[in-house]
Amino acid sequence: MNTNESSERSPLIFFILVFALSIPFWVLNIIFPMNLPVDNLPVTDIGATFVPLIAASILVYREEKFRGVRKLWKRAFDYKRIKQKLWYFPIIFLMPFLYVLTYWTMHLVGLPVPNEWHIPIATPLIFIGFFLAAAGEELGYTGYVTDPMQVRYSALTASLIMGSIHAVWHYPSMIQIGQTLGLMFWGTLLTISFRVLTVWLYNNTGNSVFAAILFHAVTNTGRSIFPGGRSAYELGNAAVGYAIITIAAVIIVFLWGPKTLSRFRYTRSEA
Repeated sequence: MNTNESSERSPLIFFILVFALSIPFWVLNIIFPMNLPVDNLPVTDIGATFVPLIAASILVYREEKFRGVRKLWKRAFDYKRIKQKLWYFPIIFLMPFLYVLTYWTMHLVGLPVPNEWHIPIATPLIFIGFFLAAAGEELGYTGYVTDPMQVRYSALTASLIMGSIHAVWHYPSMIQIGQTLGLMFWGTLLTISFRVLTVWLYNNTGNSVFAAILFHAVTNTGRSIFPGGRSAYELGNAAVGYAIITIAAVIIVFLWGPKTLSRFRYTRSEA
C-alpha cells in the first residue's frame, strides 16, 4: 500500500459520488420496474453495480490521469500479489462451506428447503456474470477506497464503515423488490460482515483486488445456486445464513486482530 497516495484520496468524496451516480438507476427502476431471472434483482442493478468503478475511475483520473485509471483497472487481475497460495482456500471455499453449514442448519430447525441440491448447468455463466459485477464494485470499494480508509482507521473500523455505507447503498434495490424489514436488517449485517471478510482477505493477500473480486463472485454465485435459489436461502428473513456469515466474521476478527486483520493470534513468535 502506498501510504502517501492513499492519504491523499478522499473516501467521503468517493462515497458521495457513488450515491450521486446511482440515483439515475434507482429512479429508472421506479419508472420501468423490471427484474432479472437471477435472484429477482432489478435490471438496473446491472448498471448500478459498476458505479463504484466509475466513481473510482473519475477520481483516479483527476489525480493521476489515464495512467492511474489503467493502473486501477489492471488490479482486477493482480493475482500475482497473492504470494501465499494457501489463501486461495478461504477465497474460494470459505463461503461454499458456510452455505453448506447454512443448508444443514436450516434442515435442523425445520425450514422448508429442498432435500436435494442440484448445481445448475448454467453455473459457469452465472459465475462469469457475478465476477464482472464484483469487479465493478470491488475496483471501487477495495481498489480505491480501502487503503485510504485503513490509513485513517483500523482495519475493523474501516470495514464497519465501508460495510455500513455499502449496505445503505443497497436499500433502494431492497425496497423496490419488496424485502421485509427483517430481511433488510439481516442483509445489513451480511453486507457489513462481508466487508470485514473482504478486507481480511485483501490484507492477507498482498492487497490483491483480484482476491476480493473472486471472493465476491463466489459468494454471490453460491447464494444463487443454493437449493431452491436465493428465495430458499432467505427463508426466515435469511436469519440463519446471514447469522452464520456474521459469526464467521467475528471469529476472523478475534483470530487476526481488529487493528490490521492480518496478525494471526496464534502464530508462534520467534525466539
